[in-house]
Amino acid sequence: MDNPSGSGGRKQHGSSGSEKSEALRVWMLGDFKVSVGPSIVEKSAWHLRKATALVKLLSLAPHHRLHRERATELLWPGHAKKAASNNLRQTLHAARRVLDPTGGSRYLVGEDDSLVMCPEGNLWVDVDAFEEAALTARRSKSTAAYRAALDLYAGELLPEDRYEEWVEGRREELRQLHLTLLIELAAFYEERDEYEPAIETLQKAMTAAPTHEQAHLGLMRLHALSGRPDRALSQYERLYNALSRGLGTQPGAETRGLRAEIAAGRFKPTPSAATPQRQVLPDMSKHNLPAPRTSFVGREREMVEATRMLAMTRLLSLTGPGGCGKTRLALEASRDLVENYPDGVWFVQLAPLSEGTLVPQALATTLRVREQPGHPLLDTLLNALHDAEMLLILDNCEHLTDATARLAHALL
Repeated sequence: MDNPSGSGGRKQHGSSGSEKSEALRVWMLGDFKVSVGPSIVEKSAWHLRKATALVKLLSLAPHHRLHRERATELLWPGHAKKAASNNLRQTLHAARRVLDPTGGSRYLVGEDDSLVMCPEGNLWVDVDAFEEAALTARRSKSTAAYRAALDLYAGELLPEDRYEEWVEGRREELRQLHLTLLIELAAFYEERDEYEPAIETLQKAMTAAPTHEQAHLGLMRLHALSGRPDRALSQYERLYNALSRGLGTQPGAETRGLRAEIAAGRFKPTPSAATPQRQVLPDMSKHNLPAPRTSFVGREREMVEATRMLAMTRLLSLTGPGGCGKTRLALEASRDLVENYPDGVWFVQLAPLSEGTLVPQALATTLRVREQPGHPLLDTLLNALHDAEMLLILDNCEHLTDATARLAHALL
């Protein structure tokens, strides 16, 4: 079918009359997908396979910059220099036509002897987002941050390019990072005696890497701690079979020792009584987000960006003129994250308040935290929330900026 709009095979989710360069988004984990602004580039638009390869290369390159000679070496190994250079020129032209059929070279730019993707910075790549979120999670040691990072890993890097040498190394790096996050998250759960989510997390690791001995070892220990030694022993047998069939090896000494202890009945569940349990707020449900009255479409880019940024920071502010939809965006983005926060997602409406001193009271009312005689309310809130993992939405705070900022600072 002809495409009279000249959209380069894009599936339209909105329109814009602006000639300004729109955000370019590239997904490579699990599947390759590209969007320009609100429009998804359909796979049928990529008539030249090397054009997609060039976009993938630049998306994976440090700072999304690659020397022209390096690009030709990776895309046309063994070709004569002149032939490879001509191929690159044609491929670059084809890629530009797909991404920017009317504006020319706004997204793929030549600078000196290099090619640069989106030099203005309006680029989002899922690999970058995953690695940044992983770094944030490992710094914060927050289980919510770990889950947010893991959510960004939709699958192996570019599975359709299984045998491309320039993908193999990065694919394995990201795969190992994904496994490491799962192992570390399970360890945090285990430290808090939350055995079921720890088991679920390690099972995901074992599914991704059936011969990963550390995951099997952790599952054995967790089953034993949960009072299910039979499952722990069965887990050892699964590991033994996986290693012998897949690698021709046997479990290591630590794993064999744990199995011997469990089989002999010497491994006993030892709840960490010395570790205080995380304080649970009274009568809490998972969230208090109001039900949407209308459908929410056309802001997928902002939704993804808000979710990505929440995985990278503990405080996120949405700003803009009144009526532009900040509250609705915050609610819809948060609705998808409820399961990422053990203590829920809470919407605190500050619009009705006239005095900054009432801000802590609004939060306490929302979370059902009772005031204690002789204690400042803020201290009571800090005591109630000191070990909680939740997402707070402080809405319409522009007339109470100072008071809201003081509360957020104290909580963080």
